[in-house]
Amino acid sequence: MKRTIIKNANIISEGKIFESDILIEDFFISKISKSISPNFPNTKIIDAEGNFVIPGLIDDQVHFREPGLTHKGNIFSESRSAVAGGITSFFEMPNTQPNTTTIDALNNKYDIASENSIANYSFMFGGTNSNLDEILKINTKEVPAVKLFLGSSTGNMLVDDLDSLENIFSNVNIPIAVHCEDEKTVKDNLKLHIETFGDNIPINYHPKIRSEEACFISSSMAVALAKKTGARLHVFHLSTAKELELFSNKIQLKDKQITSEVCIHHLTFCDEDYDKFGSKIKWNPAVKTSNDREKLWDALNNDLIDVIATDHAPHTIQEKQNPYISCPSGGPLVQHSLVSMLHAYHDEKISLEKIVQKMCHNPAILFDVEKRGFIREGFYADLVIFDLNSPWKVSKDNLLYKCKWSPFENKTFKSRILHTLVNGNLVFSNGKIIESSKGMKITFER
Repeated sequence: MKRTIIKNANIISEGKIFESDILIEDFFISKISKSISPNFPNTKIIDAEGNFVIPGLIDDQVHFREPGLTHKGNIFSESRSAVAGGITSFFEMPNTQPNTTTIDALNNKYDIASENSIANYSFMFGGTNSNLDEILKINTKEVPAVKLFLGSSTGNMLVDDLDSLENIFSNVNIPIAVHCEDEKTVKDNLKLHIETFGDNIPINYHPKIRSEEACFISSSMAVALAKKTGARLHVFHLSTAKELELFSNKIQLKDKQITSEVCIHHLTFCDEDYDKFGSKIKWNPAVKTSNDREKLWDALNNDLIDVIATDHAPHTIQEKQNPYISCPSGGPLVQHSLVSMLHAYHDEKISLEKIVQKMCHNPAILFDVEKRGFIREGFYADLVIFDLNSPWKVSKDNLLYKCKWSPFENKTFKSRILHTLVNGNLVFSNGKIIESSKGMKITFER
């Protein structure tokens, strides 16, 4: 049996911060106690030195680009970026090539991840206008959710047939995760701007094309359909203040049928930043106004919003330099999601306990993740140790993304990830990836 003891830890879990040691035996946390002595042979000691220990982050929305788009990123490269950022488990999206809309395509991804992922992994199954039969074959203990694109984005998986949409909502008994932007509104806005600017639309018009109205029309339709059918709905990457009226904080997360998420970029940037960052902050849905950003922060803290994720979506820098029409939306974020939220803690925007709730506990609760997302005896030892006060600057030299760029380049973060453990194995330590173990397929308690 392999044993590791984490000593002198300040643990943040389940709304509390407390000093304790953690004993790990093989893959699991076996004991949490004030003082644990290494009374076993060959026990590895990790001295946290009074730094903070939290559960490994569960990122419920990433695009690791494999198969088919591996010039942008792949499961090997992006999972390493993830653990360097404290993400120990990820759910990857279905808009790869081929799309993950068949059981065979899904199983192929699991095979790739079992060989190449250093983090724990699972894959969302893509819904289309015509694949309900395939959706109904899903093993619900192995798939976190069905992903629907209700507005077209990277990957051409638009679901726009209302009968097909209602059939999916009526027949799927796991969460349905949705990208909400109204296709007609976006197309009309785009046509108007092309008439004015041609193909090279200035980037700061992106939130006028992918507008508040486009988001609200689509998200309100999805919420209404979930209420009509009783479907379990999770709305990805909220970007507007207006959408917040669709959600509730009156009941506990475990009892909610309709939940929501906000992403790092919508909490970090606003439309005033397009002049500085250009297409590096072009996402779908678009980064919108500073008022939207502040209202998203308020909703996160008062539990209208349930989860923080990244929507990590790398493209090459050459692709991002294309004119507006041919410039893809998305950017790399997994390596910097936790440190950016810790930066927000320093700026008094959020508490440490709330960060852990939204990035660790709530994804586990929302998707019924088995034995992850908490620091509890008997749970997998997915753990992150960070120094809250250790400034460092983001540069190309310390980027692990395959695309080798970041909107955070040259930013100095105030906190640093020291160590990451996945299933009890040290996979990141003091700036170095340790490639001695692989992640596991995530399972769900359903």
